[in-house]
Amino acid sequence: MPATPAVEFDGIRKTFGATTALDGVSFAIPEGAVHALLGENGAGKSTAVKLLAGLLRPTEGTIRIHGRPHAGASPRAAHALGVQTAFQEMTLVRDLTVLDNILLPYAPMGPTGLIRRTAARAAVAGHLEALGFAVDLDAEIAELELSVRQKIEIARALWRRPRVLLLDEPTSTLAGRDVDWLGEIIAAERKRGTTVVFITHRMREVRAFCDSLTILRNGRHIVSGPVAGISDAEVIEKIIGRSIEQTFPPRPAAAPLGAPVFGVRDLSVGTKLAGVSLDLHRGEILGIAGLQGMGQQDLFLACFGMTELRAGSILVDGRPVRLGSPADAIRANVAIGLVPEDRKTEGLFLKLSGRTNASIPVVSRFAPRGLIDGAAETRAVGAAFDAVEVDRRALFTRAGAFSGGNQQKIAISRWLVAESRILLLFDPTRGIDVGTKHELYRMMRAYVAAGGSILFHSTEIPELIHLSDRVLVLYDGRIAAELAGEAITEPAIMRPALGHDHAGQAA
Repeated sequence: MPATPAVEFDGIRKTFGATTALDGVSFAIPEGAVHALLGENGAGKSTAVKLLAGLLRPTEGTIRIHGRPHAGASPRAAHALGVQTAFQEMTLVRDLTVLDNILLPYAPMGPTGLIRRTAARAAVAGHLEALGFAVDLDAEIAELELSVRQKIEIARALWRRPRVLLLDEPTSTLAGRDVDWLGEIIAAERKRGTTVVFITHRMREVRAFCDSLTILRNGRHIVSGPVAGISDAEVIEKIIGRSIEQTFPPRPAAAPLGAPVFGVRDLSVGTKLAGVSLDLHRGEILGIAGLQGMGQQDLFLACFGMTELRAGSILVDGRPVRLGSPADAIRANVAIGLVPEDRKTEGLFLKLSGRTNASIPVVSRFAPRGLIDGAAETRAVGAAFDAVEVDRRALFTRAGAFSGGNQQKIAISRWLVAESRILLLFDPTRGIDVGTKHELYRMMRAYVAAGGSILFHSTEIPELIHLSDRVLVLYDGRIAAELAGEAITEPAIMRPALGHDHAGQAA
């Protein structure tokens, strides 16, 4: 008799009004497996996760957890079945401490109904130590970097000892050693018998961590099977319904660099970035590589006027400029735009329409007499939406109603409306499916071909290799290496990124 699956979807249909998010989906995940759930943004992955997490109820069909029906009544009902989730769009309470977030909502109570904080603190500290994760338990979540918050989200799910662990894009904010840390955790949970459902867009991690996979497309089940039985090309074709002959657009023929349009000199920012100098040229994509916390975020924020300089200067067209705020970066003679790390909290107003989001930095251009010329605003934003291939219904629909990929397109279109000539792209494909990534790659190449310039950081090394004309590698807040053309390879990036010189010796 075959073993009872840990997770089973049987004819699951989920509708939201006229929209069908899942359409008759059926698949099963064996107990103790690490199972990848793949698909484009909008394919139904997030809906499937929310059904398992008890945040939604299916419209039709049955979900079973270890053979027991799961009606999706509530998160507590899911917890009772052993299901825990670490979400990409994190559920941590920003104004509470790390300790309080991990304890919520199951803090140990004494006989008087009060939380036994001393015992709870010791237990949480031991839990984090066992995970190899050091963090101040009294720090407020809002004070922590995005990658640290993601690790706390994962640690909280593990604190509850799940039988089924749902990891929703857990590596979208992690890089390098943090991804390795997660891989060790997944291996330990597999050994303990936990079933892990791993939602990701990164095939390298699927191959490294997962036994089996399921692909969804347009709300329908396409295929399930062992990871070893399907090639990367087949995965991409099944995810998007067509083949991508070349994931990255061809690199243009090398040409002499013109005068720089943007640069920094001896820039020191915060506690990490120290004495960095660089030049960005017209028509160039300049990649910034580095492991988490090497100063890349400070660099990008400083270049957009969002943090104070300790030392150094910023140059536009060879002349020093003072960027005291983003308003200084946006003004016409500077024309810098930033796509930040976290689009939902830093890049967009999710409750406002796509049109408002795209025009808001330069809305005064559409209000010469104090009143917004709606027709002119719509024309400008519509043209930008066409350029980034986002549906024009985004003009009138709130940004939060769209998938992550389309939200990122709206965030980028803002700077096309503003006529920015310098784009600062900080990990712009984070949490985006392969099809949308391909569209953004083509947009980047078209932007620089038209004379724009891009400063580009990515946590995915292949993106830096295939998209950048030059790459600067940061280590310990300084530029450890500069690479160009065919010299941009993964080993050439990773050696200095890990603190090794060109001879392979520790720096």
